[in-house]
Amino acid sequence: MARRNEPPQVKERGALVDLNVNPCKMCMPMGSSTAAFGVQGCVTILHGSQGCATYIRRHMATHYNEPVDIASSALTEQGTVYGGEGNLHKGIDNLIRLYDPAAICVSTTCLAETIGEDVAGMLGRWREKHPDSKVTFVPVASPGYGGSQFDGHFRFLRALMESVEMRPQDAPPRQLNLVCGPMSPADMRFLKRLVASFGIEAVVVPDLSENLDRARLPVYDRTPAGGTPLARIATMAGSALTIELATFVPDGCSPGAYLHDRFGVPCTRLNLPVGLRDIDALVDELTAFAGVRMPAALAEERGRYLDAMIDSHKYNAEGRAVVFGEPDFCYAAVRLCVENGVVPVVTAAGSRCPGFEEELRREVREAADRFLVDRWEVLEDADFGDIERLAVELRANVMIGSSDGRRIEDARGIPLVRCAFPIHDHVGGQRVRTLGYEGSLTLLDRITNALLQRKEEGFRAAIRDEFYDNTLLSQAHRHRESASHELLAEANAALAEDRATAPGAAQAARPAAPGAAQSSLPVILSGARSAESKDPALALARKTAQHPCFNGGCASENARIHLAVAPACNISCNYCVRKFDCANESRPGVASAVLSPNEAFERYRLAKERVPNLTTVGVAGPGDALADWERTRATLELVAQDDPDMTFCLSTNGLLLPRFADDIARLGVTHVTVTMNAVDPAVAGRIYRFARLDGVTYTGEAAGAVLLANQIAGIKRLVELGVAVKVNTVLVAGVNDGCVEDVGALCAKLGAAYHNVMQHIPVAGSVFGDLPQVSRTRLDEVRKRCEAHLPQMYHCRQCRADAVGKLSEDLVRAVEEAEGRRAAEPVLADPVVATLVVPRADGARTRHAPLRIAVASRSGSVVDAHFGQAASFMVYETDGTVVRYVETRETERYCTGQEACDPRAKADRLERSLAAVRDCAAVLALRIGQAPADRLRACGIAPVCTCDAVRPAVLAAAAELSAGMTTIEFKEAASL
Repeated sequence: MARRNEPPQVKERGALVDLNVNPCKMCMPMGSSTAAFGVQGCVTILHGSQGCATYIRRHMATHYNEPVDIASSALTEQGTVYGGEGNLHKGIDNLIRLYDPAAICVSTTCLAETIGEDVAGMLGRWREKHPDSKVTFVPVASPGYGGSQFDGHFRFLRALMESVEMRPQDAPPRQLNLVCGPMSPADMRFLKRLVASFGIEAVVVPDLSENLDRARLPVYDRTPAGGTPLARIATMAGSALTIELATFVPDGCSPGAYLHDRFGVPCTRLNLPVGLRDIDALVDELTAFAGVRMPAALAEERGRYLDAMIDSHKYNAEGRAVVFGEPDFCYAAVRLCVENGVVPVVTAAGSRCPGFEEELRREVREAADRFLVDRWEVLEDADFGDIERLAVELRANVMIGSSDGRRIEDARGIPLVRCAFPIHDHVGGQRVRTLGYEGSLTLLDRITNALLQRKEEGFRAAIRDEFYDNTLLSQAHRHRESASHELLAEANAALAEDRATAPGAAQAARPAAPGAAQSSLPVILSGARSAESKDPALALARKTAQHPCFNGGCASENARIHLAVAPACNISCNYCVRKFDCANESRPGVASAVLSPNEAFERYRLAKERVPNLTTVGVAGPGDALADWERTRATLELVAQDDPDMTFCLSTNGLLLPRFADDIARLGVTHVTVTMNAVDPAVAGRIYRFARLDGVTYTGEAAGAVLLANQIAGIKRLVELGVAVKVNTVLVAGVNDGCVEDVGALCAKLGAAYHNVMQHIPVAGSVFGDLPQVSRTRLDEVRKRCEAHLPQMYHCRQCRADAVGKLSEDLVRAVEEAEGRRAAEPVLADPVVATLVVPRADGARTRHAPLRIAVASRSGSVVDAHFGQAASFMVYETDGTVVRYVETRETERYCTGQEACDPRAKADRLERSLAAVRDCAAVLALRIGQAPADRLRACGIAPVCTCDAVRPAVLAAAAELSAGMTTIEFKEAASL
């Protein structure tokens, strides 16, 4: 079965006319066998091979959920050559002995018709041998290739009229014949109740209401006890009127036409009573025949149906339907759709019927013109290849028919309203109602709800496609793979020319074309710059050579800076815990602070001044660069304005990569790292708790499948755009360690340039926090195997989201301190007056000079040092709203151990510590002893014990100090 987003084989436009991919019909014996269940005491034997009977039993049993007995003459090779009369006679004998039927439907199959079996003659010879038998034979010529289930149904009814000995004199006065086409037992029960509500005595043929939807019986009854008795059928020749609910049945198969031509019974042919017009037509006919008014209960049903039409019309106007099935069903469903504003853009019947196409075109044209639909199609003898192709081309959003459309529903995401035979994948097919006001109301609600469901599930993607036009399909139209290959060939030729003309130039390479693995890293010197204006491949090769992650040869010389501007993430990895205020962990997903694009640009400018050989600017989180795309884009645009020649890179999990791949390339990003941990969705489902895309949250294996599909599409697109791709894989013991090599093989085929297999870092609080870390030996073994597919990154340091400097060093703390010194104002002279922002009684706020607060911290991001153990204090300023770092002040530890606890020396050290914070309103520390706390208070400095992050702790202390005060003055104490 085809899966969603994997288009199955679709019949191409212009295919041979005799090629059926998947016919939209059932065979004729299916129709004759089903109709035979509507005659009391009638059983069916198929004259043909046993497989035909098995096929029919299977379809009927799963749809009606009832036992279905179909006999077979079991023709074999011998019967095919010498004739199957003996088999048929033996089958009839067994059938009578086991079932004691009142009638036997003898339907032929393709085999019997092809070899020219004379079934009527065979039955005559059998009767000669059994002159006392009272059984009625109903022979039906029903080869599968001769028509559809619809044709078989009416051929049986016509043969039934011709085979039963008619007794018109036994008919009661004003009797009505009601001839029904294919419909559910529930709909037949409705028709019987409807006719009875007018006080009309009617013969309903066939009557499937009981035999194919019977009540539970304690003992199985082999012979159908329900249905229309043969004695009642015999009176049909004396009825006052025949109403035939069939639109496209030929006269040669019409029971009503036979009764009219042979016995003079008037016949009125009506459409199936589906939709307001056709129900009204049947009700008007019954009213005229009975000479009474419409029953009040029926009038109420009609009023409710009208109200339902009004309720749903605003939703139905957006409906573009595919209607498929038997001709009468298609016509009835189309007329209901047109009445309610749904435009049937595809109408497909499995049969060929005279007048079908003309009638359907007349119905659809009016609705299509009203709703400005330019193209719509009506098909006969259709198959599901045609239906699927047209449904996609004409942008259908609902299908109406049988379960046979479920593969299109699954592959294309078009909801299917199941209301026709067969229904195999849902229960209750025998109880589906479509006829009458209530049945039409139920069907209309199902159609409208399917439209609403489709809109609810797809509106986000539709809006995205409309405004971004960035789907893979549109990309494929704009960028052909052949053009990409031509670009690569031209780039390689230019590179070879430059190597030959540039003295001393080292060899250079660009990332491989899709499907090719690289054997060495790209390395190029500045001698190739002269050709860069002609070929972007050379610029990419130079930037790759300068990138410390993509080229291990320059990792000890060149530096990079990661700008932590992207905190959001759309997946949840079981090995990850992201932190935005962490200064003492060295791993991906952590940063000391999340920066705004402007703050990130200022940090970049400062780093560019102070860090030698800064060649690369990247965004690596601490979430996902594409989940915070606007912040990522704004940051890199600011840097590009300052230095367009800088190498830009970013890291992503790849979930949004197909959507932003073109934007990444346009932005000038030349290197992208994608984290791909598995190629098996089941394995990926163990690594990711969820993936959230377009408002839908996927979990487990579904999350892995969605993520993997987007990673593959995104990597392929980046390679087509000439972006160098590195794939990171986190090696988790016992989870994905057996399939990492598959990741490398797949990414090599996609055209990735590099593969980086990394150790899983156990992080407390993560799902995999207790899993052991893979050893370095095991890691190198895996890398060696993966090296057969892609070059490996042995020099990875698994750096932070705010890393600065070379891979072997991290200068982020130095850069943060430099940021503080640059922003700080000159230290104020003593005596110092520090005031706060204070709320007034009227709710207004008064802003004064900032308040200074000292912090004892080892990490720089958390208050984690004892006051007595602090060798320095970080000084911050705050106005109660914004916190700004000023400087770090060195001092001597107040407490250096038990051996240095001389009271006089200790007092001296305390005074020096107090002198370092003399202009501060408070000191924040993890712990402060009683003696130093008292001295701080005596100096007008508030001692605060906390373990919070620095910035929130400073704001909290300022709020506490401001409570109940307007201005606080801190003057230098006499002892200082």
